[in-house]
Amino acid sequence: MPLTLMLEGRAALVTGGSRGIGKAIALTLAQAGADILVAAGSRKDDAMAVARAVEQMGCRADVVLGDLASPRTPEAYVRACERTFGRLDILVNNAGIWEESAIGDMTPDFLERTLRVNLESAFLLCRHAVPLLRKSPAGRIVNVSSTASLLGEPLHSAYAASKGALDALTRSLAVELGPERITVNSVAPGWTRTEMTEEDLAGEIGRKLLAEIPMRKVAEAGDVAYAVAYLASDWAGHVTGVTLPIEGAYRIRR
Repeated sequence: MPLTLMLEGRAALVTGGSRGIGKAIALTLAQAGADILVAAGSRKDDAMAVARAVEQMGCRADVVLGDLASPRTPEAYVRACERTFGRLDILVNNAGIWEESAIGDMTPDFLERTLRVNLESAFLLCRHAVPLLRKSPAGRIVNVSSTASLLGEPLHSAYAASKGALDALTRSLAVELGPERITVNSVAPGWTRTEMTEEDLAGEIGRKLLAEIPMRKVAEAGDVAYAVAYLASDWAGHVTGVTLPIEGAYRIRR
């Protein structure tokens, strides 16, 4: 029998699932058999397109919209998953914002919004998801962090701080939820080719990166999605509290 990653009968909530890395994660989990709730901020048409693609694979799908800067949205996402599928097995906290500000120009509102979307929403999603994950035979939380949490990133200190805290949350929840057989891990992508980065990667930034990354390529969204699928599967049943960098050894050579 061929060795395959199987997620049939499981339900996944993927935030930021309408495009980029989130879209790739949603489609990859569906390829492995999972039903998908595509959660997005306001890109309804894009989210619906992802849901249709999931359904074409033979899995169930639905869409939920809401701004993760609001503390009410995380619970609404989880309740939508429960209503749609009657369960939640896999929570992927992928949504985030990446905005630039020098420390001298950074306003309290800028910092607060970054932390709300990138960190607080993940806390609240985990909080509301855990009662459902306890009922799953294989509860999984996968947080999408960033190499900014490992390396630091000039002009993006708020973003890097939010992702560093997300990795700390990952480790703490792994210890807390381990006795309940719920695993908690994160992936830390470096530069990844998506709609948002395509222009930068086509220019001087991209040329410099290729020279600095030992593998001489930036990650594709699918590279991140495959790692998430592994951590969401039974193959990673004894892997928890881990932050997995996906950046072609860039952090080692930098």
